[in-house]
Amino acid sequence: MVEKVYKFYTGDEKIVEKVVFDQNIHYLHMVFNKGDGLPEHYSNSNVYMTVLRGKLSIGLNDQEIHEYEAGTLLQIPFQTKMNVNNLHDDTLELIVVKAPAPRG
Repeated sequence: MVEKVYKFYTGDEKIVEKVVFDQNIHYLHMVFNKGDGLPEHYSNSNVYMTVLRGKLSIGLNDQEIHEYEAGTLLQIPFQTKMNVNNLHDDTLELIVVKAPAPRG
């Protein structure tokens, strides 16, 4: 078999899972219910965030919170302050790709 197959969670409960975490990229899958999110942090690489379902509420650096619906891909630069949350009733599902993979 030439390809390598990865599976990720398909439910509605909160999860942050590292699907691919190697020297090339970090590929993460996240599911958040209303009121869930990530602690405020700075991006440690270029971040590509795809909203698969729900509505993402995100504050970047000192901007006010912006909201993005399913079918949206965000590109977030290295060392950007991020505040990622689900402020809505619908489940939020994201794919996050960090490229290049952060060092250390």
